Amino acid sequence: MVDMPSHPDSSVGYDTDLIVIGGGPAGCAAARMAASVGMRSVVIEPDRLCRNLYRISALNNALGGYTSGLELADAMTAELKAMELCRLELGRRVTELRAADDRVTVTLDDGRRLVAPYAVVATGVGPLQPGDVPWIVAPEGLFLPPLWQAAADDAEGRTLLVLGGDRPIGTFLRAHPATETRLLVVYPEADVYKVEEVRDDPRVTLLPVEHLTLRPGHRTTVAAEAMSADGTRRNLSADAAYLSIGNVPTAPPGDLLRGSDGYCPPTDQHPRVIVAGDLRSVRYQRIMTALGSGAEAALQAYYAARKLHMRE
Repeated sequence: MVDMPSHPDSSVGYDTDLIVIGGGPAGCAAARMAASVGMRSVVIEPDRLCRNLYRISALNNALGGYTSGLELADAMTAELKAMELCRLELGRRVTELRAADDRVTVTLDDGRRLVAPYAVVATGVGPLQPGDVPWIVAPEGLFLPPLWQAAADDAEGRTLLVLGGDRPIGTFLRAHPATETRLLVVYPEADVYKVEEVRDDPRVTLLPVEHLTLRPGHRTTVAAEAMSADGTRRNLSADAAYLSIGNVPTAPPGDLLRGSDGYCPPTDQHPRVIVAGDLRSVRYQRIMTALGSGAEAALQAYYAARKLHMRE
């Protein structure tokens, strides 16, 4: 372990060395790396650690031999809970993040404020809903679950209408290789490259569309009208509908700068605020990239605190 002050600088009023907002893979990696260089951290998470990771049934892109999100999440959670230099604030939400010349101040939903020299923001993303995208018209207030939350029992012997061609479709199919289901995947032109990995699965019917209108179905069915690029209309019926449209950033309010796409580019932020994980860009929404960016974020705070520069 390298030498770091054993306690935050009380003369400045710091509560800890690093505040980590978000307890997913990136946030956990940031806290783990911080501890490895002697930095104390506080991890703030409104749910449990790695909450979304627990819902991923099959993995094929993580080191360590883990084949499910549950296995990886259990391992990460156990390690963080055992770390002496890491304090967990679970069940708490950040209502405001403010950055100043010498500190970052984070306000929690119970009114408490935490102050540290640096903060890592790794709050990730949440699923887009039908009303969030221009190519879908849906009944007002419609809320659908993402496909990766569907269990085998939800799909067995059923036809599922999947909105969007995002990559969780492949994750779902790998997690349930023996499940007899039919996926009607409707997707816009922008998702063409995403559906290539599921194109050859016999359970999948790909339906590129220009526009989709969801209609109120019967109590146990879903109805929709799909319009293709050439104006052809097709009526669709399914047992249930799920989302695979993509995600929207879930950054806390305050001093975070968003790009035109809603994400928070790391290079645009205050020097004391470091963005990690899926919140950076839609291009890097992978477990491995989240882990790497979280660890790098903690190192960035460590080097900055010691007035050292990371080598390019």
